[in-house]
Amino acid sequence: MKPIQIKTLTLGLMAAIAVLLAGLGLLASSRSSAADAAKPAAAAAKPALTVTLTQAQAGNWPIRLAANGSIAAWQEASVAAEANGLRVQELLASVGDAVQRGQVLASFAPETVQADVALAKATLAEAGANAAEAAANAERARAVQGSGALSAQQISQYLTQDLTARARVASAQAQLDSQLLRLKHTRLLAPDVGIISLRSAMVGTVAAAGTEMFRLIRQSRLEWRAEVTSSELGRITAGTAVRVTAPGGAQLKGRVRLVSPTVDALTRNGLVYVDLISPPAAGKTVADALKPGMFARGEFELGQSRALAVLQTAVLVRDGFSYVMRVGSDNRVSQLKVQTGRVLGDRVEIVSGLKPEDRLVASGASFLSDGDGVRVVAAAPEFLKEKSPPAHAPPALSATQ
Repeated sequence: MKPIQIKTLTLGLMAAIAVLLAGLGLLASSRSSAADAAKPAAAAAKPALTVTLTQAQAGNWPIRLAANGSIAAWQEASVAAEANGLRVQELLASVGDAVQRGQVLASFAPETVQADVALAKATLAEAGANAAEAAANAERARAVQGSGALSAQQISQYLTQDLTARARVASAQAQLDSQLLRLKHTRLLAPDVGIISLRSAMVGTVAAAGTEMFRLIRQSRLEWRAEVTSSELGRITAGTAVRVTAPGGAQLKGRVRLVSPTVDALTRNGLVYVDLISPPAAGKTVADALKPGMFARGEFELGQSRALAVLQTAVLVRDGFSYVMRVGSDNRVSQLKVQTGRVLGDRVEIVSGLKPEDRLVASGASFLSDGDGVRVVAAAPEFLKEKSPPAHAPPALSATQ
């Protein structure tokens, strides 16, 4: 082969190889461009969060009016000394004791009164003897009244002495009764069933009549005096059911006994008197959970109304407003502004801004933004949940992407 032909063949092969290499470079470049273009699309298609869905549920919700107030005794009885000038000998009751009607609370030294009783009995006996003699004289005077044996003046004198002696017997009897009453008052008795809330007496003191020695919560009954604004006072009537929550958390049922006919001129609030009618737990009394002077809160049950409610976990608060995350058919979320109302258990009332058919993110909405994509999964089985939802909560929607 001639050198010119070999040179031409070599050049042709080199040109072919160059073309082949250029083609391979263009192919790799196109594949790289396609991969780079596919990356944003893949990133955009990746969901931001895996969520379960829930929906609003309509139902009858109780209408409740919240209020605050103080616990007070239904009625208090002041137990005071009735005998005057007697020394307190013994105190038989203390603060917090439950007492019965007629139970002895304190006793006074009876010696002085016993001496006065003995003196009154002696006076009565003397008056009785004088009355017997006067009665006999009067009887004899009447027997000889027409015979002239006694003058009319003497007869009248005997009859008057008889009447005077009878009056002295009645006076002596009254004095004895008074002393016996004083003797009875040497024992201070409870006027009613109840609990001792105050003891101001001390052993050895000489009490004057009318001095308060004990204070008694009658029948151990307590009441809740709720303060209600004048605008809401007209919604409450006698007999309205009430639920009162003690400072310790115990809940007691009550019923409105009286609505105050007046409103405080300074606070513009009126008092509602609520009888506490049920103990907080078996074997305990109302007085075990509440004490007079405690501050308690409660709710008046005013009826029921229809409400649309969702789980509290589906509602998020941003910048002072409430929102929910609605999931569309393309599994993208949109932020809806809603107005919330009452709260009952783990659910909150939605007053406006939501439709019953809207699918909502059940929890984790605070991690999402408007327009984010989500992956929807079925809710966890009941036995895997730490806490079962209440019976009134709607089941979460199940949809698998």
